[in-house]
Amino acid sequence: MTLVQLDQVHKSFGNVQALQGISLRLGPGEVLGLFGHNGAGKTTTMKLILGLEQPSQGDVSVFGLQPSQPHFSQQRFSIGFLPENVAFYPQLTGREVLRYFGRLKRVSPQRCSALLDRIGLAHAADRKVKTYSKGMRQRLGLAQALLSEPKLLLLDEPTVGLDPIATQDFYSMVDELRGQGCGVILCSHVLPGVEQHIDRAAILGNGQVRALGSLSQLRQQANLPMSIRVKSTLARNQLQQELDSLTTLAKGMRPINGSTLEWESDPSNKMQLLRALTQNPHIDDIEFQQPSLEKLYRYFVEDHDEVTPQ
Repeated sequence: MTLVQLDQVHKSFGNVQALQGISLRLGPGEVLGLFGHNGAGKTTTMKLILGLEQPSQGDVSVFGLQPSQPHFSQQRFSIGFLPENVAFYPQLTGREVLRYFGRLKRVSPQRCSALLDRIGLAHAADRKVKTYSKGMRQRLGLAQALLSEPKLLLLDEPTVGLDPIATQDFYSMVDELRGQGCGVILCSHVLPGVEQHIDRAAILGNGQVRALGSLSQLRQQANLPMSIRVKSTLARNQLQQELDSLTTLAKGMRPINGSTLEWESDPSNKMQLLRALTQNPHIDDIEFQQPSLEKLYRYFVEDHDEVTPQ
């Protein structure tokens, strides 16, 4: 079953081409990270999925139906949406806000109370929203998105305003929802920490898909070098000399601090390097770092042509 399907979707606003031939699919229990610069087409894509906009060309399908059509209204109860900028009535309390949305989504007050506790707002449930911090309002927005136990969850910059612990809690909830079969589309500019919680990434640029696939697929396509860090109790110059004698693959070394050296190498050299480095008894630690999501994003967005999606 496919929850969301976009086939060769174009969207124009006057003379502005917001989307140019976008094709995406999302299945149950899958988290798709949607990344791109401002104006890349992320929000437009979400509006098309929600039925707030209609494509200029191409097909958009959600739960097998066109979301812009009147008969789709019943399916909206199975969709949760957290916009980038959440706004609530400031004179209402958090509990009142959530119960208001609960009535719209036909869920019980007990469900609202349980969610307030789950997102860490039980202590402030009866305070007015105008007294909430930005992070607290973001948590309340997440609670309303989860009210109807959605089968599809759309999250636009969901961790804005959240502290590190709240961000970890948020991604734990995403992992839990994925395990329950909920499909999630997550837009974020905050890439560190995201990669371990997504199944695939779609990188947009100028309204087009620049890259689409799992992180391992994107790394294979980009073929960026990995980073190697070696730590030792030896003096830096002595460590560098010993590494030079061990392998020809430790080239371009640069100091990180007094005891650590770093260089880059092709990922295919990993095992050869590991075997060579472990022969030196003075090396205390070896760290291999695959290209991060941030580096992949920069590679596909900045200087390279569109990559055929996988």
